[in-house]
Amino acid sequence: MKPEQIVQVIKEKSKEVYDDIVKKQLPKLKIPVRSLQNVNFDKKEGYFVQGDKVKERTLTASTIKTFAQSLKMMGLSKTLVETQDIATKREAYYTAYNWEEAAFAGQPESDAVMDDMEAMMGINREQLGFIPEEKGGDVAGQLIVIDKDSNGNELRIDCTKMGSGAYSVPSSVEELKFETNAKFILAIETSGMFQRLVKHDYWKKAGCILIAMGGVPTRACRRFIRRLADDKGIPVYVFTDGDFYGHMNIYRTLKVGSGNAAHINEFFCVPQAKFIGVTPQDIVDYKLPTHKLKDVDVKRGKDAIKNDPFVHAHPEWKKAIELQLKLGVRAEQQAFAKYDLNYVMDKYLPDKIDNDKTWLP
Repeated sequence: MKPEQIVQVIKEKSKEVYDDIVKKQLPKLKIPVRSLQNVNFDKKEGYFVQGDKVKERTLTASTIKTFAQSLKMMGLSKTLVETQDIATKREAYYTAYNWEEAAFAGQPESDAVMDDMEAMMGINREQLGFIPEEKGGDVAGQLIVIDKDSNGNELRIDCTKMGSGAYSVPSSVEELKFETNAKFILAIETSGMFQRLVKHDYWKKAGCILIAMGGVPTRACRRFIRRLADDKGIPVYVFTDGDFYGHMNIYRTLKVGSGNAAHINEFFCVPQAKFIGVTPQDIVDYKLPTHKLKDVDVKRGKDAIKNDPFVHAHPEWKKAIELQLKLGVRAEQQAFAKYDLNYVMDKYLPDKIDNDKTWLP
């Protein structure tokens, strides 16, 4: 969406409040409910879509502060977009110190209002001028990223020439362009495994692009992978630890999004992603060293079977979760070092990528 279109949306929402006041009605803001209970899994599109539940923030004695904060946040966003500026979520929180009685009690309160505004507008917060503090992920391999410097001049960044380092995904990736002849993208949970594959030039042997997610991938990382995969038409394979956090938090968030962010899942998920491992069956087949599931792990697995629309739509995942609960254990990516430090890139990954029957959807 172009800046002038974003400003227009903000003005329209503001005018609705103004019109209510002119009519001597209590002004209100309608905000979609952001939770897993208000999403549906769209099999055709391949991601969570937002349901119809909304909450109304009406100006009353008990909501004066939150209502004022919402309007002030909209005003801040309008200024940022019009001036082509940005503010981190932390900076937005401190800016509100000048809002007197409408100042936030803490950043969680500020973040919640920002997320509500994003959902209400139907525009992702990066386009509204608000960027996260966290980095977007690391990239190495057969990819040239085409960016621009502060003067608008083209910059070509060759991800094969980062030495022992990597290209760091920026907070906003909408203007990036790509050149690559890679066969696939490999998204990796841990930085340690990413560093091992970079150290030994796995990307060169496999003809791929390596991306370190660093746990649950940031929005910038997800958007980067999505744009790259769509633009170049290349598959995305995901490699995490063999536990429910890796499966249901990291992978599922990358592939179909989350309940809290259903209003922008369309842009920030990667529905074409496939899970290559570590699967529960891998734990058995490769006789991997394991750790006992903790109570929180068991709860996460059972909750997924009971409540997660993604699992309900994919019986293969339900079967995998049931197997892991039966085994009562979890395994890490690094567990393959039992055989050899480079077993993952010499044996495991080549075998998995060549056999799609071992993948999970």
